[in-house]
Amino acid sequence: MTRLGAVAAVLLTSLVSGATAAAPDPVEEIREEALHATRALELVRSLTMEVGPRSAGSDGDRRAVAWAVERLAASGFDRVWTEPVTVPHWVRGQASAEIVAPFPQSLVVTALGGSVGTPEAGLEAEVVRFETVDDLEAAPADAVRGKIVFLDGRMERRRDGSGYGETVPNRGRGPAAGSEKGALAVVIRSVGTGTHRFPHTGGTRFAEGVQRIPAAALAIPDADILAHQLEMGKPVRLRVRLTSRFLADAESANVLAEIQGSERPGEIVLLACHLDSWDLGTGAIDDAAGCATVVEAARIAGRHRPRRTIRVLLAANEEHGLSGARAYAAAHEEEIAGHVLAFEADFGAGAVWAYASAVNPAAEGFLAASQAALAPLGIEYAGTEARGGADLIPLRQALVPLADLAQDGTYYFDYHHTADDTFDKVDPEALAQNVAAHAVLAWIAAHTDDELRPAPPREDG
Repeated sequence: MTRLGAVAAVLLTSLVSGATAAAPDPVEEIREEALHATRALELVRSLTMEVGPRSAGSDGDRRAVAWAVERLAASGFDRVWTEPVTVPHWVRGQASAEIVAPFPQSLVVTALGGSVGTPEAGLEAEVVRFETVDDLEAAPADAVRGKIVFLDGRMERRRDGSGYGETVPNRGRGPAAGSEKGALAVVIRSVGTGTHRFPHTGGTRFAEGVQRIPAAALAIPDADILAHQLEMGKPVRLRVRLTSRFLADAESANVLAEIQGSERPGEIVLLACHLDSWDLGTGAIDDAAGCATVVEAARIAGRHRPRRTIRVLLAANEEHGLSGARAYAAAHEEEIAGHVLAFEADFGAGAVWAYASAVNPAAEGFLAASQAALAPLGIEYAGTEARGGADLIPLRQALVPLADLAQDGTYYFDYHHTADDTFDKVDPEALAQNVAAHAVLAWIAAHTDDELRPAPPREDG
């Protein structure tokens, strides 16, 4: 054993609750149990095949909440409960698009979340192309008014998924920017990396006072068709028809469960995911796999009676506005100071390859022990810039300590937000490795003598 390995072993042993140096270390047992368990895969199978799509406010959303309560209650948690969340209820409806001139051709398209519908007969106009929403915002209004905007930025495939962050502003801000310039509608090249003819949906945002306009995503091969015709230099006319609409807000719920700490029950290690999904696929990688991961990780870690409480949050409506995340922060405002670490599984089912933290720098024992426990799973340490997932944004703003278990996203955006997000895309071995990583990190955080608070200040809030 190397000197570093010997030090790590001592640190791991020292984490055991008030223990002597000779006390057994459960980390290896937790890791091995998780790697060989199959319950997480069965949870993904059940949620995707028995509940299916579960967009906010839908019947599927309500079925998912009932499913989660039943499954968590059967998983050995000390407490399972729901907390009400008001969510928007947007209905996708039908979508079609076709190039009218110069070379007529039908295109595969889907509405973006939050889009309004077109007139019943659709709308037709000349297309104006921009690479990015920044280019659109810089364009004179006369170049846009009365036209259909095509945002043609192409996402790059990367293991860390960073190409998504660079391209997704076209979806998030693009339709509102087009509206402010007088566009009749906005269509985007899907924010994804696949080559199959599946458009990628996702939410778009309109600020208060900005008129909503029809907004849609073209499948990547169909965006290529539109781009090619525009490159020929002739005016291109597009007809788009959407029947999207908003219904009245609906009631959903966050679903929570916890295993109470044996010594410090008021200190909480939070594992999060989101229970909702878009409606095109069955939400297997986004985010049934994440929910299965955190539920199983908490269950396995909790079998070794941690000193702190381990809690799971299955958040409502991450996809269309983070309603559950905000509701959780509001409902638990008085105990946020007791959250000692939070991390989220919401990046598919690819294997975890990197671990980052944002905890009290003085927690050297925790940092060394967690790195040592994750290393056998092939996970490297990536530093102190952890940001947490989308459902942890309110907790990040409150300076709750965070961890990131970065999953391999090389192929995630081939399927993300498409009809192809289905159970068969989940690799059982990678899912098991995710459970193992989350379980050992949860147990170490729930058991360490180190104080993980306060987290370092963050410039981004």
